[in-house]
Parts: sequence; C-alpha cells; structure tokens
Amino acid sequence: MAGAVGGLISLPAWANGWTAESIRSSQLFITYGQTELLAEMVETIIPATDTPGAKALNVHQFVQKMVADCYDKTAQDRFKNGLDSLDGWAQKSFGKAFAQGDVAQRTGLMTQLAKSDDSAQKDFYSLVKGLTIRGYMTSEYVMTNLTHYQFIPGHYYGCVPVSKK
Repeated sequence: MAGAVGGLISLPAWANGWTAESIRSSQLFITYGQTELLAEMVETIIPATDTPGAKALNVHQFVQKMVADCYDKTAQDRFKNGLDSLDGWAQKSFGKAFAQGDVAQRTGLMTQLAKSDDSAQKDFYSLVKGLTIRGYMTSEYVMTNLTHYQFIPGHYYGCVPVSKK
C-alpha cells in the first residue's frame, strides 16, 4: 500500500517533467538528410490545406521515433533503405530529387510506390503512410481542434433545468 501511495504521489511530478528533449529517441538511426526527406514525404501524404500539414505538426519525428523504438531491426533496415532509395526512385520517375519535385510529381511517385510490384517499395510506403496517418490523427492539434477529443468521456451536468411535457 505504501508503494502504491508513493507512486501516486510521484506520478504528477514524473509526467510534468516530460519535454521534447526527454522523449526524443536516444537511438538516432537516420541522418539529418533522411529526416528532411521523411518530412517532405509525410507532407506529401498529408499536405497543408486550411489545416496544418503533417510536416508542420512534426509527424516525421513521430514516424522516426516509432520506427526506432517500436519496430524490429528488419523493419528499421527496410525503412532506412526506402529513404535511401527515395531520391533514386524520384530521379527515375520525374528526373529530380524527391524534395525538388512539385506536388503532382511527388503524389505520382507515392502512387507508384503504393502500386509497385516490388515488395520492398510497397512495404516502405505502407509503413510510412500508416505511421503518418496515425501520427497526424493523434497529434495535439487534430485531437483538440478537429476531433474535439475529451479525455473524460462525456460530461456530467448535475444541475440542469427540467421541464414538464
């Protein structure tokens, strides 16, 4: 009982100590250039419209952290190889690096990856797309401004007027 009480007392201090630096992945497994390429890729998947895009909400950091911390070595290698190959695929598709392509060219390349016969390309795209959607939909901006998520389900309105019918 004493351990449970001590844990409950220390829990708020522990949770309030979280910062962006403390939750960053200790395992930096992709380079800065790959991080920028990933940011452009997630922005292509969910672009900015009247709401912020995936890049503005740092979804690329979420994708990177999830792959680094939650996926096995095989998936991490497939992810890194996909990022390494993305510019090569873009050169073949539209003759420029991925980041230099316009929206239509990038979207066309994403469609090619999704429909590819090569399982490595398809798996890479599926992994990034799935994590991008998850990261975007669970971001603070989307949860508070678009889905109006409430941490406690429903409200209790204890004092409401009652009318006779």
